[in-house]
Amino acid sequence: MENVNLIDTFADFKEHKSIDRATMMSVLEDVFRNLLIKQFGTDENFDIIINIDKGDFEIWRNREVVEDGEVEDPNLEIAISDVRKKDTSYSVGEEFADEVKLEHFGRRSILALRQNLTSKILELEKENIFNKYSKKVGEIISGEVYQVWKKEMLILDEEGNELVIPKREQIPGDFFRKGDPVRSVVKRVEMKNNTPSIILSRTSPEFLERLFELEVPEIFDGLITIKKIVRSAGERAKVAVESYDERIDPVGACVGMKGARIHGIVRELRNENIDVINYSANTKLFISRALSPAKVNSVKIDEEKKKADVYLDPEEVSKAIGKGGLNIKLASQLTGYEIDVYRDIEEVEEEEDVDIMEFSDEIDAWVLEQFKNIGCDTAKSVLDIPVEELVRRTDLETETVEEVIRILKSEFES
Repeated sequence: MENVNLIDTFADFKEHKSIDRATMMSVLEDVFRNLLIKQFGTDENFDIIINIDKGDFEIWRNREVVEDGEVEDPNLEIAISDVRKKDTSYSVGEEFADEVKLEHFGRRSILALRQNLTSKILELEKENIFNKYSKKVGEIISGEVYQVWKKEMLILDEEGNELVIPKREQIPGDFFRKGDPVRSVVKRVEMKNNTPSIILSRTSPEFLERLFELEVPEIFDGLITIKKIVRSAGERAKVAVESYDERIDPVGACVGMKGARIHGIVRELRNENIDVINYSANTKLFISRALSPAKVNSVKIDEEKKKADVYLDPEEVSKAIGKGGLNIKLASQLTGYEIDVYRDIEEVEEEEDVDIMEFSDEIDAWVLEQFKNIGCDTAKSVLDIPVEELVRRTDLETETVEEVIRILKSEFES
């Protein structure tokens, strides 16, 4: 009965675990030899035959045939009279092999053997999963949602392995139920308490890059190179692309006819806005393109401070900054420059506006100087920039900026 249970253990192992034949044979033999050493003190005179296909095994012990009464070690020697009870053809000095049945080891040893085998199988399975996914870091995988919790989502791959997408790695618009298919990128693989932990992500730039490779053959073939990707998952992304073949328009190829290629990516990312931009080694041109959809008039670069002052028409300022300052933030990350935007002075002069110093009777002079220092010389130039952006650039308190805006607005309302 114990023999059957033991066979079932590694037969199940053979059938369900993705472990190669050679490794499996090695593990099984190692487990049996450890048992032999504990039982007999050595395993050197034993042969172990394992039949993986049938899920069966045999243990044979080789002993030297000696004269009756000369047996010193029963494990290494056997008396001639005992041998001839089984086979009369043997003589003293020859080697006799007989099978050792599993029952010989006793119930307790068999249970320990089975537990040891199960433990080895589990360790090997964990090691295989860790090695498999360590090679897949940065690759897209598909799985099925098994459980959704508040802080994470449990995914099962095609082999039933458990993978995790933490809440912070999920797109804000993601909504999945048990059984739903989901695609994500392998972000990292760790060993926690001797158990592999596979962390997936749908918010990383690598996920967007892999999606472009799937949707745009020119990227997959290397005709178009993705230079850099920056994202605010679920809201906006900027992708800088370049082609070394002048006949290929990298932006057009990524977007596709009538947006056919990029539409599938946008849908996968829960309608995330994606700006595909032509990369340029010309820093000013690259910064101008990075601020898309805004149209830039001119750019002044400070290479030492890695800063860029960008001048635009008044109606383009809000586009350049974007909702909550997101567009300018992503443009800065993409180009590596801290970007500040300013209204073009010529445009300001053409409009009906009020010099900011005209408000010195209501606003402290040092506060007005803060606004002038960032290029806001007029009331409208201040009102065109969101509160959050003004706070960041002037270093003033939010309450102070809001009070200034209230006073400036009252001027135009009156």
